[in-house]
Amino acid sequence: MDINVKTAEQLRLTAEEFELICQKLGRTPNFTELCAFSAMWSEHCSYKNSIRWLKTLPRDGKKMLVKAGEENAGLMDIGDGLGIVFKIESHNHPSAIEPFQGAATGVGGIHRDIFTMGARPIASLNSLRFGKLNDPQTQHLLAGVVHGIGHYGNCFGVPTVGGEIYFDECYHTNPLVNAMSVGIVKKGKTISATALGRGNPVFFVGSATGKDGIGGASFASANITKESVQELPAVQVGDPFQEKKLLEACLEVIETGAIVGMQDMGAAGIICSTAEMSAKGGVGMRIDLDKVPTRQSGMKAWELLLSESQERMLMVVEKGKEKEVLDIFEKWDLPCSNIGEVTDDTLLSFYHQGKLEASIPAEELVLGGGAPQYTREYKEPAYFEKIKSFNATSIPETAAENLKAVAAELIRLPSIASKRWISVQYDSTVGAANTSTNEPSDAAIVIVLGTKKGIAMTTDCNSRYVLADPYKGAMIAVSEAARNLVCSGATPLGVTNCLNFGNPYDPEVYYQFVQSVKGMGEACLKFDTPVTGGNVSFYNQHPDGAVYPTPTIGMVGLLEDTRQKMTLFFKQSGDQIFMIGKSRNDIHSSAYLHTLHEVEYSPAPHFDLEEEYTLQTKLLACIQQGLVESAHDVAEGGLFVALAECGFHKNLGFSVACQDESIRRDAYWFGESQSRVVVSVRNEKLPAFKKAMQGIPFEKLGEVTGSNIQINGENWGNIREWKHEYDTAIEKEMESIVEA
Repeated sequence: MDINVKTAEQLRLTAEEFELICQKLGRTPNFTELCAFSAMWSEHCSYKNSIRWLKTLPRDGKKMLVKAGEENAGLMDIGDGLGIVFKIESHNHPSAIEPFQGAATGVGGIHRDIFTMGARPIASLNSLRFGKLNDPQTQHLLAGVVHGIGHYGNCFGVPTVGGEIYFDECYHTNPLVNAMSVGIVKKGKTISATALGRGNPVFFVGSATGKDGIGGASFASANITKESVQELPAVQVGDPFQEKKLLEACLEVIETGAIVGMQDMGAAGIICSTAEMSAKGGVGMRIDLDKVPTRQSGMKAWELLLSESQERMLMVVEKGKEKEVLDIFEKWDLPCSNIGEVTDDTLLSFYHQGKLEASIPAEELVLGGGAPQYTREYKEPAYFEKIKSFNATSIPETAAENLKAVAAELIRLPSIASKRWISVQYDSTVGAANTSTNEPSDAAIVIVLGTKKGIAMTTDCNSRYVLADPYKGAMIAVSEAARNLVCSGATPLGVTNCLNFGNPYDPEVYYQFVQSVKGMGEACLKFDTPVTGGNVSFYNQHPDGAVYPTPTIGMVGLLEDTRQKMTLFFKQSGDQIFMIGKSRNDIHSSAYLHTLHEVEYSPAPHFDLEEEYTLQTKLLACIQQGLVESAHDVAEGGLFVALAECGFHKNLGFSVACQDESIRRDAYWFGESQSRVVVSVRNEKLPAFKKAMQGIPFEKLGEVTGSNIQINGENWGNIREWKHEYDTAIEKEMESIVEA
């Protein structure tokens, strides 16, 4: 077969990249080798358009146990000889084509990143984006994705404890499916994704290899189009029961001390795991592809290398301890095969049917090695002119008599309403003796078994804010994640991110990416939450352009004692309600403005990083001193939605009034200016609370009441009626399409 530039371009490599490959090899690659470069130099594996900016993020912290990006996931010290392992990744493109398997394998893949390091996954979260919910295609995608997440997580035995979901037209063609996993490991029991030791055997373990997922990494590095359905084989097929066995077998074999290094066969399959492990250890490998367990006959060498079949690992085993490994995998009834050995020549040599099919220097394939690194041009988006010209006074202020009707509309918006229709499909307690997960708090909390410690975790990003101001919007995403942890009583520890953007070759999209990274970095420095790793997902497009820039933040925090955890709901009638923070005359980028007034372009809401940091510091001290009964941040929908959510759990109403008549009423109740938290305080603790709040703005809103809601002296009805509308909004929408 004649290999040339045209061949390379068909494999999604550029002409320049083809020439670079020829230079590095000193010859023209054969087809198998070119396929290897195509996968490893894809955006998904190489980060070639993002790595230079990612390196500017704060990547060091006193509690980090491994350097950022050094292993498959972040690892941080939580004391008592324990570490927390966590990561978030995207599975957007596969989920757009085949939502059930796309989402399911996304969950499986992120869990493997955790236990390949020797950690046991204890929780998973997700961040999802879809088109408008009243569209049949959105409902098809939503139902498939939720079913896939629930099926894999429930069967695998790891609880899904939290997440977020938004609906907006820009995600119609290209939904975003980001999955996060969190695990616990004992110090000294971690395994590195490194190959070492000449002559050490290389083992393939887990499910047999098939043709599903071939080219998945390249597929994830291209725009979604109507023709993408023709690439359905690029979507992997998962088996959670097989992964559960793989988890237990891997953790058991680690205890033998036989494992030198281990890597998940995720994107780009065998070629990726062999290349990354070899490059990291400065070694090579000789691999016999005929020894790879397969479930389809006649697979070619390049198919074996690039298959992304799920539930597979690559292990380097200490020579002489092969039988211990084989016995454990036989016990768990899992394929386990010695497919090669470590060499000291730094070359990856792949043999098939007695023939050398590929010989490639491992270093030339990987991120940080020979893979190209680009800095793309960027420029301020043209739509910024619309944002700059927006004048809030052009929006008529909602009259006092119409506030209730507006509030009723907001509470039913799918992005704001209860996600009950989704969450009931997830098992939030499976596999965990966990008494705190299901009690409403701003962040999910999981108890670390055998200790008093709790891990708080959240995923956050309001992409409307990022669209309006990528720099400020990304800072808000980090800050809201930290605020959610603090509202739950936890100290923020670290960040993993999933950066979802459009085509990086579009200068306006790349501007959004660059500014988001800058804003994220500044906020992470302020909160001392280093970015431990994550994922970049480019090429998220719809027919009219890119999706909203969506730099999703996954953040974890620590409670030294779960008895100090804080919940978001009101506890008893008579408690006083306060808002910590300052009310502002601000409706910018709010759900009220965007959805009810259909204004797409307006500035980001008010945000000041110093103000946010001070609020969180004061609030956390307040919670740790036991001065508040509940804490809930003001987010989408504004102050009224936050108050209603505080009342729902125990069906407690509230009587509150606007404290500043100089602010337009719709801004006061529905505006989304940042750095605000609603708290409830017992009467006997009021003096201590007010003293603790010195030096920071706060205002008394009213008090918790029996069951009615009273706003500015007007009775808005029973809290149960509002809760019913909030709880059933999404399921009513889903049922309406089915019935139609």
